[in-house]
Amino acid sequence: MLKRHSVLLFLVPVGIFFGILAGAFYSLIYDLPQINSLKQFKPSSVTTVFSSDNQILTRFYIEKRFPVSINKIPETLINALLTIEDRNFYSHWGINFKAIIRAIIHDIKAGKFKQGASTLTQQLAKTLFLTSEKSIVRKIKEAILALQIERRYTKDEILELYLNLIYLGSGAYGVEAASQTYFGKSVEDITLAQAALIAGLPKAPSVYSPIKNPDLAKKRRDIVLTQMLAAKKITPEEYNLTKSQKVILPSQKENQNQAGYFIEYIKAVLKKQFTLQDTYSKGFNIHTTLNLDLQSAANKSVLKRMTQLEIRMKKKGLDTSKVECALIAIDVKTGGILSMVGGKDFNKSVFNRAVQAQRQPGSAFKPLVYATAINQGFSQNDKLLDAPLSYHLDNNRTWQVNNFSKTYLGEITLRKALALSKNTPIVRLIEKIGTAKVIAFTKNAGVSSKLHANLSLALGTSEVTLIELTSSYIPFANMGIKVEPFSIQRITNSDSRIIFQTAVKKQSVMSRQNAAIMADMLKSVILEGTGKKAAVIQKDIAGKTGTTDNYKDALFVGFSPDIAVGVWVGNDDSTTLGKYETGAKAALPIWIDYMKHFLSNKSYQYFDIPDGTKMVYMDPNTGEISKTQTSHSIKALIKTKDLL
Repeated sequence: MLKRHSVLLFLVPVGIFFGILAGAFYSLIYDLPQINSLKQFKPSSVTTVFSSDNQILTRFYIEKRFPVSINKIPETLINALLTIEDRNFYSHWGINFKAIIRAIIHDIKAGKFKQGASTLTQQLAKTLFLTSEKSIVRKIKEAILALQIERRYTKDEILELYLNLIYLGSGAYGVEAASQTYFGKSVEDITLAQAALIAGLPKAPSVYSPIKNPDLAKKRRDIVLTQMLAAKKITPEEYNLTKSQKVILPSQKENQNQAGYFIEYIKAVLKKQFTLQDTYSKGFNIHTTLNLDLQSAANKSVLKRMTQLEIRMKKKGLDTSKVECALIAIDVKTGGILSMVGGKDFNKSVFNRAVQAQRQPGSAFKPLVYATAINQGFSQNDKLLDAPLSYHLDNNRTWQVNNFSKTYLGEITLRKALALSKNTPIVRLIEKIGTAKVIAFTKNAGVSSKLHANLSLALGTSEVTLIELTSSYIPFANMGIKVEPFSIQRITNSDSRIIFQTAVKKQSVMSRQNAAIMADMLKSVILEGTGKKAAVIQKDIAGKTGTTDNYKDALFVGFSPDIAVGVWVGNDDSTTLGKYETGAKAALPIWIDYMKHFLSNKSYQYFDIPDGTKMVYMDPNTGEISKTQTSHSIKALIKTKDLL
């Protein structure tokens, strides 16, 4: 009986001890994550944005990562990493008992939790499932997870996950991102020296980043090389040769700086299609419409011409701190945005004046009035009166319509009135056809900004954006067909499957004949009018200057058979650019530079001359048509029915 009582006294505390131990173990594993789905796990990866000529514009990411297969990771990098981080990786079960005992002894001597003794599998478990808290509990959980991972997955699968997940400094996650960040190349192409440098980063990525601390990065690299030599992973010759090499970082490309306004623009477009999480973490490839060569040409011209303008302004004693510029170029067949400049310097001002700023277009609005008239049956050889004009307004006010030149020519054709940008004829014209019809056509052509139904609308007093104004000229170059501007061609996912593709949106807003006549009338601006400077291009081009009161805004919007380009120059605070800083002087030179570059490698193309129209000799003053060319005649496109 006494013996039995003694056994019970022994078993009860033992049972209690093991119960407590089991409870403690259960509490440790109760909230551990399930690792069964690790094979389906896809880490956050980088979304890459490409130009239309397939150059990288920028990358979007939450974590800068480019997942790669272990087959693409060089053996030198794997050897370097395992040598410095986990030499027994291919032989242990996920934890290294010798290393743990050694770390415990070291921690006891140090009097605090200092050495980790984590295998790569434990590091992977911590990265995927746990925090960086330094505690015994976290280490036990880490070990349990490591054992589970090793039981379910092969060593190569574990290593591939680790190499794609590990943070390696300077915003780079995974070995491919590190290779591109530090060496400007794929991990497949790195040298032994570069592999050793990457392998040395996991211990303290921010400290050993070659961007932040190149000297420390080299010291750490050399430690890795020394360990590799000791482990006979490299020869003494390889060691000596590699150790003598300096750490060299590649020069950073500046494509993002070249297209900063465009990149911000497509971010806004993407927000309408995808969540921020998807855009920045799913590894999309975004193929845009922007042509980087044309964008570079636009940037160079803006820098050159704005510098010249600022010099002129300073000579007049004007403040240049607010002077800005915008350019937009659109493919007239598709609507693809080829170039976008939203200001002089994206780093100083992210406000995009090409798409966000609403400014008065001045005389650059006039073609939309003439187009409405042509749609209503007017011909370009019809005549308008160019003479002093005034209107009595409410409260005994008077609106005096003046020409910029302060001179008047009497009766002149629509063509000449447009070419010379006369004000009095077009105000008389809009009075005849009605503001409602002009607004209806302009809205149909692509302008969505509010337009005020008064006669001064003909002079461009209603504010619009540059992208609206430029796109409204597209029907003149495109057989009467409007196309909606867009910036993203298609988006593919990490499996190269198309998940989004832009469909070209077209709409006919005027007949092919009327569009051809408008293109011909706008050619007169360059051949015979305010845009003569552009004649230096010597190709089929057309466009219109625009200048607002007191030289606050200077514009030129024009096109060829392929492209429509709009340029605006002005001060952000709407103060004057200075006397005589017209559209022809301040904006047109940028347009000429850009169009010269665009057309330089293109064969000569002509504007459309459709059936039902005929090129004739016409007197621009009287509108009279002659069978042969005279000293006063010019060539003009007329509908054949108007010749009867």
